[in-house]
Amino acid sequence: MKRVDILYAGSHYSVGQEDLEALKREILNATRDGQPRWLTVNHGEGRPQKAEILIGPGIPIALMPVPAPESERFDDEHGNGNGRDHYDDFDTATHTDS
Repeated sequence: MKRVDILYAGSHYSVGQEDLEALKREILNATRDGQPRWLTVNHGEGRPQKAEILIGPGIPIALMPVPAPESERFDDEHGNGNGRDHYDDFDTATHTDS
């Protein structure tokens, strides 16, 4: 997966190279136990900046997985390319408890 796009409070964010199911579990846990958590994400185009969004009960959030282009998937599978893009500067989400 190339990244997960996030729609939060009317703004667009993303998390690069994230496991969609793990991200969904993290969000579900924050809403289920009632303890809000900060999620580190990317904001902006070109050279994204780190941003923190609060995840918790009653806070709407939408996740949209963005698959890698076919050419990048082929290159990665055969060791012919690195499949990296500008989102890899922040290639994983940092989940912190508040």
